[in-house]
Amino acid sequence: MIKPKQRLPDRKSKVTVREVALQADVSESTVSRIMRNQGLVAEATRAKVMEAVRALGYVPNRIAGSLASLDSQLVGVVVPSLSNIVFPEVLQGINAGLKASNYQSVISISDYDIDREETLVRGILAWQPAAILITGFDHTVATRRMLDQSGVRVVEMMDIDSAPIDVAVGMSHRRAGYAAGQYLIGKGYRRFGYVGHDWTADRRARLRYDGLSEALSEAGLSIVAHAIADGPSSVSTGREQTAQLCAMAKVDVAVYSNDDMAVGGVFYCQGAGIRMPDQLAVFGFNGLEIGRELPQPLSTVRSNRFLIGQRAIEAILSGLERPETKTTIDTGFEIYSGQTA
Repeated sequence: MIKPKQRLPDRKSKVTVREVALQADVSESTVSRIMRNQGLVAEATRAKVMEAVRALGYVPNRIAGSLASLDSQLVGVVVPSLSNIVFPEVLQGINAGLKASNYQSVISISDYDIDREETLVRGILAWQPAAILITGFDHTVATRRMLDQSGVRVVEMMDIDSAPIDVAVGMSHRRAGYAAGQYLIGKGYRRFGYVGHDWTADRRARLRYDGLSEALSEAGLSIVAHAIADGPSSVSTGREQTAQLCAMAKVDVAVYSNDDMAVGGVFYCQGAGIRMPDQLAVFGFNGLEIGRELPQPLSTVRSNRFLIGQRAIEAILSGLERPETKTTIDTGFEIYSGQTA
């Protein structure tokens, strides 16, 4: 149950404009112009000031004077994408959690770019929000410093495989990968292939791969072929990479980085006349609706995305002062057997 709106603590930045100006050896007005992106400033000066800003973890205060002590009703939310159906479902959960409160969300998209995320976080914190919800644990040093020093409630969503700044809400992706490996080994599969997308942008996909590899290793097995695309996941990329995998080696099961990729694998098998799961088993991750609605429902791991968003909001609005103790909330996952593996 969400508690009524509470008085927020004083959360003035621990770093002032003056300190940034001193470190960068410029005037305070120059710092202010750069932070507001106003007026002409030499690029070398801008770079010097931004280096000081990142090093100190400085966040400007957009609510000046007496307004700074007012309660904020804003909750900042930073997600990497809206084209990936995973994140709209998380936002639906956030919206459901906010309905019984006086708070409203401000949503920003990072495009899987941690430098872009840093800029977005600095902008959100400048408005002194009640809280900020952010995706995953991969942040720049400056982003983590800003969040640490802000004093606002911070929820890192989707993942619980690392220590949070304040609250982590999600699932263990490593355990999900491990559970998928155990399930498939139990089904009798021995020659594993992996089809994936860019691990640099998607750390959680790499954690699932590591968990899968651990389960296989314990059974004396390993992944015999990999087809990993450089870019983001998509159905078309999954189809293309499945063709590459099948050209590389004879495998009896292909494990995919997510359901988008796995659906592409299903389409490839259908086009190539490959019977699933007899000739090639296909296994995904996420439990997306498109996978469930295929003529052969996709075998996959289901994550509780709506619940992640809802629990994230409930965690912070139950107490708006950041506690000393960090919290991890496991929303779990389940294996969906489907018909493709």
